[in-house]
Amino acid sequence: MSRAAFAERFTELVGRSPAGYLTAVRVGVGRELLADDTATVAEVAHRVGYRSELGFARAFRREAGMSPSQWRASARAVRAR
Repeated sequence: MSRAAFAERFTELVGRSPAGYLTAVRVGVGRELLADDTATVAEVAHRVGYRSELGFARAFRREAGMSPSQWRASARAVRAR
């Protein structure tokens, strides 16, 4: 199967492109890791497969609507209630 055919079929079945799906999974795992206050954003970025903190932060903002640091702060606020 060609790459283009795979991407088309994947998108039909999953509703997202393969790259979009992978980004969503990485950001989802990143959210879980960010809930652990001991990991820095750079460490989380590396653990979910990004080469740079900036690349992770950009993808995170696109998916979550806020930066990793903002998300972490909001998660802390929710836990504190």
